[in-house]
Amino acid sequence: MTQPNFVIFLADDQGYGDVGCYGGHDLQTPHLDRLAREGVRCAQWHGGSAVCSASRAVLLTGRAPHRVGVPGNVGAGPEDRGLSPAAQTLPQYLREAGYQTFMAGKWHLGQHVGERPHQRGFDHFFGFLYGCIDYYSHIFYWSMANAKQPPIHDLWRDDTELFLEGQYVTDLIANEAVAMLRQAAADPRPFLLYLPFNAPHYPMHAPAQALARFGHLGCARQLTAALLWCYDQAIGRVLDELDALGLTDNTCVFASADHGPSRENRNWPDGRLEAFTGGSTGGLRGEKFSLFDGGIRVPGIWRYPGVLPANTVTDTPLHHIDVLPTFMGMVGDPSGASGNLTWEGLDARAILTGEKAGPNRVLGWSLKGQTAVRQGRWKLLLNARCVGQTPDPVFLVDLDNDPAERVNVAQANPGVVQSLTELAQAYRAE
Repeated sequence: MTQPNFVIFLADDQGYGDVGCYGGHDLQTPHLDRLAREGVRCAQWHGGSAVCSASRAVLLTGRAPHRVGVPGNVGAGPEDRGLSPAAQTLPQYLREAGYQTFMAGKWHLGQHVGERPHQRGFDHFFGFLYGCIDYYSHIFYWSMANAKQPPIHDLWRDDTELFLEGQYVTDLIANEAVAMLRQAAADPRPFLLYLPFNAPHYPMHAPAQALARFGHLGCARQLTAALLWCYDQAIGRVLDELDALGLTDNTCVFASADHGPSRENRNWPDGRLEAFTGGSTGGLRGEKFSLFDGGIRVPGIWRYPGVLPANTVTDTPLHHIDVLPTFMGMVGDPSGASGNLTWEGLDARAILTGEKAGPNRVLGWSLKGQTAVRQGRWKLLLNARCVGQTPDPVFLVDLDNDPAERVNVAQANPGVVQSLTELAQAYRAE
């Protein structure tokens, strides 16, 4: 069996409704829409958490975030640590299988020596280590508020600091991705290219021509649309390069986001203090930091020509925790995705091809005192939060009848609440 190449596109703070093929018709995302036409669109794809670091930890380890040392965001202080050294990552597994491994973009899983991407499985790394950077100066400013330390310049190629002031970071990531593809194509070994972009995370910086394209939208939506336009154009450059190098047919592409849109007022470029409304959950309740689906349900698109069907949709609930075992199943890892007990997700190939429906399994999330579990049609949230709303100690949702999670049916279903509470407590305690 020929081992496939892998490309992962990951947006930051992109909501379920922030892609054209997921109902974001006021945006322009032609290249993400192309991937959906040429592959499988997952209608119920879930991020690994409702914050950046934890979700990325799930994606790259196939394990729950609190079991790999990243229950929330990795802090910016000198004492803050990142991904557990004991947690093996996707690029480490793939290197053991003979792969080249490349990354360009946002890491946010540890900034100290020993925690950086090229020390956690990537042969080559370009990008930044902290949670976000200014799109033009490449400075991480938010340590001033969160860690009480000076601004930090944060742009690297492996251990070499790069000073490329004035160059838009989305374009820099795309440039590097194209160069990495050309380097990979010159080597007979298969490759992984992991591309976690900054967009549309704050600061809300976009070139003038991108902003002008969406001048008819309100300020917040205009900013988000412009950032996502630039991100989508970068995706297009990578897809075009795969075509030009003759790599498309043997490359599995996965495109998603870490979690739902941010309502943080720090998104506003003019200092206003109200909640930011630029990102869209597609009508789902919640947002970044919330375990309602608006915070954790995100786009999830797979394309692998000749292996996965084109222009199809699956409604099976899937999750970032499934990416690693699915990739390793495609690789033909001798232990098999289900045989490695450290992987908690499932090999989703048969679901993506439509050969079978998914199992009635339990999906779980926990974040800052919130816990959520889903099994089939039922989803239980404990201490669930949304912006501007009082937390609910116990909130049960029948997702078949209430996908927007508006009605609490806990009182009418005490048996379901009891069984899911036990599952939630077990998940949180592990």
